[in-house]
Amino acid sequence: MSHFHGPALPGGVCLLIWLYLLLGRGQFWRLRTQRVPTSTHARVVAIVPARNEAAVVARSVRSLLDQTAVSLEVILVDDHSSDGTANFAREAAAGKENRLTIIAGSPLPPGWSGKVWALQQGIDAAGDRSPDYFLLTDADIEHSPGNVSTLVTIAKRGAYDLASYMAKLHCKTVPERLLIPAFVYFFFQLYPPKWIANPDRATAGAAGGCILIRPEALQLAGAMHSIRGKIIDDCALARAVKCSGGTVWLGPTETARSIRPYNTFAEIERMIARTAFNQLQHSSLLLVFAVLSLLVTYLVPVILLFGPWWPLGLTSLVLMTVTYWPMIRFYRLNPLWVLTLPAAAIFYLAATIDSAFRYWLGRGGEWKGRSQDRQPSASRSPQ
Repeated sequence: MSHFHGPALPGGVCLLIWLYLLLGRGQFWRLRTQRVPTSTHARVVAIVPARNEAAVVARSVRSLLDQTAVSLEVILVDDHSSDGTANFAREAAAGKENRLTIIAGSPLPPGWSGKVWALQQGIDAAGDRSPDYFLLTDADIEHSPGNVSTLVTIAKRGAYDLASYMAKLHCKTVPERLLIPAFVYFFFQLYPPKWIANPDRATAGAAGGCILIRPEALQLAGAMHSIRGKIIDDCALARAVKCSGGTVWLGPTETARSIRPYNTFAEIERMIARTAFNQLQHSSLLLVFAVLSLLVTYLVPVILLFGPWWPLGLTSLVLMTVTYWPMIRFYRLNPLWVLTLPAAAIFYLAATIDSAFRYWLGRGGEWKGRSQDRQPSASRSPQ
């Protein structure tokens, strides 16, 4: 039986990994959506950075101005758009123009990422409004009428300095159905919400599409200056808040939705490749570890099905299915999509490797005409 020891070892390791993910990773796979009253009143200033968002910005702005149970103003920062983004936003505010401020973004300073700089300008433009909270939200997020009020209630009841919703992403095309639920699944695996909310744990994360933060906590964390060069700005902000003694909460929701479609695999690949190697701290060693981990965790169980150690592979696949099923149900997909997680993992593996090559070639963090994750010797990114 000694010739079976080879495949048995990775099979045993794989099974231990899945037992840990199921039982020891903060139950990241359990999607707990908060259902709370939306009667809490608060003054909120929403900051919306927008760069060439003509296709989606009107719906986003309109949904913000239609919020109930909160006093909400919108500051949209037009980040050098060339598609009339500001005009679409202005038209969407018809009848409520007094609650929308549009400012033209100033040139990007050295050392700042585009979105963070736009957010900083929006915060500066808030001036003496003295809101109870800032809402940092993307131009492709459509908010249900009570969404902001519900998030305010969660923040107040839990005494959270930062509360963030993982918006429900667009999931209709075949590439989206294969890869978007997996994206959220992997995100929560990296940042278990239960650990984020635990002040005794260092884990901190947020989803940039919908972040509610107290101005005092923002200042205590160093404001946007403390994360000025970060391209994974949401998690960096959550980390800064938690490191400064603040409390953080993250959870899924169906009341904030991304209306940005990803029609092709290439579009999703670019979205992942923009930040994946940055997540690995530009470390080749961590890249190798990530590749091996993905292969052992998601591919080995499938391979083991075709050999004498198939019980190990099957057990691992069952545990994988158990943890992925809540996400498939959340996105209301056919249950058979639960079987596609290994394929999605291999796609993300390839995108991560591509992300590393883009960084090494001086094209890291490419997004909407900017390359923002570059080696120190590389030239400054375009405006």
